[in-house]
Amino acid sequence: MVTIISGTNRPESNTLKVAKYYQKTLAEKGLQTRLFNLEDLPETLIASDLYGKRSPDFEHIQQLIASTTKFLFIIPEYNGSFPGVLKTFIDACNFPESFYDKKAALVGVSSGKYGNIRGIDHFGGVCSYLHLNVLPLRIHISAIKNELDENGNLFHADTLKFTDQQMDKFIAF
Repeated sequence: MVTIISGTNRPESNTLKVAKYYQKTLAEKGLQTRLFNLEDLPETLIASDLYGKRSPDFEHIQQLIASTTKFLFIIPEYNGSFPGVLKTFIDACNFPESFYDKKAALVGVSSGKYGNIRGIDHFGGVCSYLHLNVLPLRIHISAIKNELDENGNLFHADTLKFTDQQMDKFIAF
């Protein structure tokens, strides 16, 4: 199973729009995916699901993650890195069965001009520690507000070219 993770819990985020775009385009290419939005994490995650504790609200999320073989992370830039809620989510998941020796692709998004290069690099370090094998082609989408049309689709030719290339490589990965 393939799971796309929208890497922020910010409501109505551009990250979620990009995640939905990837899901739709991958389906057109014949790959069915599930989308997990970090907005759907339990509000009590920090108090109830870390350090070996497990709430019923998180158990179904843990089952989704454990049954996933490939992940696609869409990660916004927060303060020069990736969102703390994404790290908390990773910390709440069981180790090693959640991510160990599985595969992932990374997409960075930002409102600035670098497309979350540093955050994707930082998250790559976390992936290495988890033994999560990352597709070498990492995409960085800058000025995200100018990249999405009114329907939440990417439309710039160069962005379409590189995201399409990444999706093809991800399918084959």
